[in-house]
Amino acid sequence: MAETFIVLGATGHVGSATMRALLAAGERVLAVTRDAGKRAGLEEQGAEVAVADVHDSEALKAVFRRGHRLFLLNPPAPPSTDTDIEERKGMASILAAIENSGLERIVALSTYGAQPGDRIGDLGVLYEMEQALRNVPASVAIVRAAYYMSNWDMALETAKAEGKLPTLYPPDFKLPMVAPEDIGRVAARLLRDDRTGMHHVEGPEHYSSADVATAFAEALGRPVEAVQTPPERWVASLQAAGFSDPAAESMAAMTKLTLEGSPENPEHPIRGSVTLEDYVAQLAAR
Repeated sequence: MAETFIVLGATGHVGSATMRALLAAGERVLAVTRDAGKRAGLEEQGAEVAVADVHDSEALKAVFRRGHRLFLLNPPAPPSTDTDIEERKGMASILAAIENSGLERIVALSTYGAQPGDRIGDLGVLYEMEQALRNVPASVAIVRAAYYMSNWDMALETAKAEGKLPTLYPPDFKLPMVAPEDIGRVAARLLRDDRTGMHHVEGPEHYSSADVATAFAEALGRPVEAVQTPPERWVASLQAAGFSDPAAESMAAMTKLTLEGSPENPEHPIRGSVTLEDYVAQLAAR
């Protein structure tokens, strides 16, 4: 009997990319979504579908018992909530569902710079996930992904209308970035083999906010300038964008750690093929 690959977050950027890569390889995929309205779209792509909320541990355990290999992605909490608390709740539910589920293989998505700490957003939550997965009986691989190129998607309309790219980073500060499609391809490969340990994934090169602005300018055919929000205004600007007070504080703390050198510089990362320029061009053409 063919193995079933379970994909959490199957309608998000990385989950959908992982699902597509598995389906392209001829694998049987069980896509998990909490939105029943998205079932048809997933089925049209060739996946089986399970509707379950990651906060419902018992429902999730029933889903996990239907498969063999799991792509574990902790869905981001809405920024209007206390994201640290909500994402820890989601992770606790997923980990409880894994217990006695019979899963044989888990590939979990983490982030560059994951480290112990409270109120540092994904850096702390995903570090705790990595540690917890050391204690599960399944074979485990961790994918630490660089800064998502898709984090710039929300800047498209402002770049179009105003020629500005808002950023918390200094315009010339370079950091590793990666396209979701590249993360998905790596995750799918790891799900299909038995390599364990930590795997770092980034794009072809490092990029700055100024590079992102240039890519938008080329794609839109108009000047675009990276405009930095000064650190003393980070929290207020995030609150104005709809972040709760604790979520804004966590994002600001995570940004500060990134600027101070938290993003890793692995010697031998897995490099994706999608350039920033190609990613932004595809975004602008949608």
